[in-house]
Amino acid sequence: MQQQEDQKWMQRALELARLGLGLTSPNPPVGAVIVRDGEVLGEGYHEVAGEAHAERRAIADAIARGHEHHLPGSTIYVTLEPCSSIGRTGACTTAIIETGISRVVYGSTDPDMRHQGRADALLEAKGISVCPGVCKEACDRFLRSWFHAVMTGRPWVTAKVATTLDGRMTRRQKFWLSGVDTLQYAHQLRLESDAILIGGNTLRTDNPALTIRNPLREPSPRKKQPWRIVLTNNMLSLPPMARLFSDEYHKRTLVWENVRDLRVLLNELYTRYGIVNLMLECGGKLLRRFLEEGLVNEWMQSISPMVGAGPDHVVPGDFLPQEFIFQREQMIECERDIIIRGRLG
Repeated sequence: MQQQEDQKWMQRALELARLGLGLTSPNPPVGAVIVRDGEVLGEGYHEVAGEAHAERRAIADAIARGHEHHLPGSTIYVTLEPCSSIGRTGACTTAIIETGISRVVYGSTDPDMRHQGRADALLEAKGISVCPGVCKEACDRFLRSWFHAVMTGRPWVTAKVATTLDGRMTRRQKFWLSGVDTLQYAHQLRLESDAILIGGNTLRTDNPALTIRNPLREPSPRKKQPWRIVLTNNMLSLPPMARLFSDEYHKRTLVWENVRDLRVLLNELYTRYGIVNLMLECGGKLLRRFLEEGLVNEWMQSISPMVGAGPDHVVPGDFLPQEFIFQREQMIECERDIIIRGRLG
């Protein structure tokens, strides 16, 4: 019975955590729920980096609801092991101890070995019961991009491609391959991303805006325009009045010239700019480079029902140096198109 209750409230904590997707980098999106006798006292999620974490927001919510005197003896459910170090905000373990919460249930373990397990020791030393690993698989999957960034020092890379049935990326005329509903999914991915990367040829040919315009859910007013990253062999060849350089978000555009090592670039994007989720919307040649270096973690492809379109292939050239097995996690029939999304490894 207790196990079912724990799973129920952890699922609610995951729902809250999803509200923070695309907002918290370089921190993880985390949700928290405080419960006593089957009733919610407070809820919260990490809304933006540098501000209160999910646990502190849930505690503040409980106090705002007038439940402060009910916190002693309650249980807090958190999708990630509570932090035990003082950063820009106080340690969440301290806040939990101060409120008198008697039980802490969390899903994922902190991947950073400097912090892993410290919360358990600190809380248990104060007589607080700790139950780790509830809905661990779901929590780990939700946090996998952040885990990847912490462990490798590089962003999680998602390639987004739109193709015809015969693997072409363009049409003979300049029309969208994808339907309107399909484009919403692409903009949802932009909403969840910290940066979008293209090549110089895509900039010159398409003059894209790379903005979030019509995602599946309404963007938070606190969502920043994702960084727009352009890789080029000749910076002077880029049109100076392109939208990326002249619109209201022009300060969110970064250009790199003659990048020889993509791993070095990705490391800088994470360490300097805090980019955890990177979306590729580049052409086939640059996409091939990312694949050749084994740097694509996730693949999202929309397939439109046509054959015999333009000349551009998803991945041009001969066989890649190795095969990558696609592990499908989602398939959606969207208007006339099909969308597939999953791991690439």
